Amino acid sequence: MSVAKARVLVVDDERSMREFLEIFFAREGYEAVTAADVDTALMALDADDFDVVISDVQMPGKGGIELLRAIKERAPETVVIMITAFATTETAIEAMKEGAYDYVTKPFKVDELRLVVEKALEKKLLSAENRWLRSELKNRTRPRTMVGTSNAISQVYELVAQVAPTKTNVLVSGESGTGKELVARAIHDQSERGEHPFVAVNCGAIPENLLESELFGHVRGAFTGAIDNRAGLFEAAESGTIFLDEIGEIPLPLQVKLLRVIQDKNVRRVGGSSDDPVDVRIVAATNRDLQEEVALGRFREDLFYRLNVIQIHVPALRDRMEDVPLLVQHFLAKYASELDRSVDRIDDEAMARIQGYTFPGNVRELENSIERAVALSQGGTIHLDVLPPAILAPRRAPKASSRLPEEGGDLDEMLAQVERELLREALGRTGGVKKKAASLLGVSFRSFRYRLEKLGLDDSP
Repeated sequence: MSVAKARVLVVDDERSMREFLEIFFAREGYEAVTAADVDTALMALDADDFDVVISDVQMPGKGGIELLRAIKERAPETVVIMITAFATTETAIEAMKEGAYDYVTKPFKVDELRLVVEKALEKKLLSAENRWLRSELKNRTRPRTMVGTSNAISQVYELVAQVAPTKTNVLVSGESGTGKELVARAIHDQSERGEHPFVAVNCGAIPENLLESELFGHVRGAFTGAIDNRAGLFEAAESGTIFLDEIGEIPLPLQVKLLRVIQDKNVRRVGGSSDDPVDVRIVAATNRDLQEEVALGRFREDLFYRLNVIQIHVPALRDRMEDVPLLVQHFLAKYASELDRSVDRIDDEAMARIQGYTFPGNVRELENSIERAVALSQGGTIHLDVLPPAILAPRRAPKASSRLPEEGGDLDEMLAQVERELLREALGRTGGVKKKAASLLGVSFRSFRYRLEKLGLDDSP
């Protein structure tokens, strides 16, 4: 919208005032329309769009306040400026409380009116730009769509649709790479909070000594390096949703504080002495069995029940293999566009090999595989030669250690032995780099170290 094309509606019962303002706005480069009463003004508003309405407060019959209320219902983006006599200034102030942008008092100077209208138009333009930018940002950062038609994933869709309109906390469970954040974003997008922030926090990726400050904020001087007051992620998610991924990684002392935030709906910044209210919906996610963590004393039972009001389990990809072709086509189109490659199909042999693989890394591993294949393809079709080695490797027979001996055995010890072998294999494949090994197994570095220590492998190379 340019100022030269701005449309102004003047509403005043005095003919001389209407004619004066019509001439004035025409000289200023605006397109002006006049109305002698509220009903005529509303007819004009129904017939056309106006950027600014300038209305007298006191008019016979319906007054300017009634017009203002009607405009806010019919065309809330239209800026309204009230004209009032000195004796009715209080009424003009009331109009501003009802949503008027500003008011001018009679007799007014034309320079004063010109300035008020210019600022009103600037405000309208800025509001329109902000809405556009928010829309663009939302579209650009919109999460990947959940893809699939299998019964397993359809049940997830149904649960999301049921819980999204509610205010309850949700716990999303499932293996690493199954798309738990996608489910959390879908819950947010389909809720009444969808226009407000969605803040995702990977609790396992933030060092323990910084996690409390990241979540709840801190005040100046709370610790070394706290040179200013800083809001936490809960405050950043105000009126929206906070997604606490890897919730099982939060240490016990911080679990107590998180429970307090959930119960009281207040946060206290690190080093602070006052509580600030927050209106945030919590969606948490974990690839651990939190009930087992509770039994082992590593997760608070009261916090578990606060988070686990509704649980949505995201199935592993191996449990919905009929969705693989759809996912392949989805990722193929996505990365062909992102990487600017003319790759639009996958040959039957490559697809068969993909469908024969169990994808321990789930949808994330499949996505990474297709991205790699698109990047390496020399033509428009993906062939076997660009698939990852893991997919091309022949299937291995189950190891004896994973079988039940004829005489029976100790389940806990057998599971521990399988876990030891997987940890050793991951360390071997990554040259002993523990962070890479943790990533290969889809667990946090902190969890990986804990498992090494628990199984007596903490001195492994």
